[in-house]
Amino acid sequence: MSSSNILKNISVDCVVFGYERNALRVLLRQEFINYRGRIYEEWKLPGNHVLREETTDETAVRILREQSGIAEDVYLKQLSVFSDVNRLKLRDRDYKWKKEQGVGDNRVVTVAYYSLVNISDIDASHLYNVARWHKVSEVKELIYDHKDILDTALMQLREDLLNKPILFELLPELFTLTELQTLYEIILDTSFDKRNFRRKISNMKYLIPSGKRQENVSHKPAMLYLFDRKIYEKTKQDRFDFSV
Repeated sequence: MSSSNILKNISVDCVVFGYERNALRVLLRQEFINYRGRIYEEWKLPGNHVLREETTDETAVRILREQSGIAEDVYLKQLSVFSDVNRLKLRDRDYKWKKEQGVGDNRVVTVAYYSLVNISDIDASHLYNVARWHKVSEVKELIYDHKDILDTALMQLREDLLNKPILFELLPELFTLTELQTLYEIILDTSFDKRNFRRKISNMKYLIPSGKRQENVSHKPAMLYLFDRKIYEKTKQDRFDFSV
């Protein structure tokens, strides 16, 4: 890729959320930064610069495809623009490493997106360089302002899921109501009374019993449900309010 085709002052960063083993996770890329004779292990969000012929939406899709093997039909939403004049200079070692890459500028404005994926659908062999799923609750520090971007994405996710059935993007095709409740509780950082939760989701016309039950479990097998997207598309004008 020719450097002349890269917009050095505009980038896109993607917060990719997944759910696995009762934890909300985020996909992070690993970088090794040589600074003053010491190698630092750093983590960052998947991202890249915008090409001259691309919209930022197209750049976000390209990042997901090239750096994680994620298909284009996943949930993807523009989050915000991060334009602090010192966003690259929060730590001197990160800034100097960026300059050594030969791409970018003293000032880079980034457009952030967040995406929701089913981790089981991701082929780990397609992950760009060293990329791993981290528990969101355990992420304390990232390169540049990427921790601020992650925190903003988490707040937006919490707001969006109260009005849209987007959590189904994180679940397998078939799931139990207990799994659905657990996911809501983890993301909202709260707990629901089981009876009240079942009453709330009874308004979801698109939550359909599959007729199947769990297999190979030590307890009474629970009913498995599925999200019917066609029913949702027909009824989405009826705003669903999951606020507590």
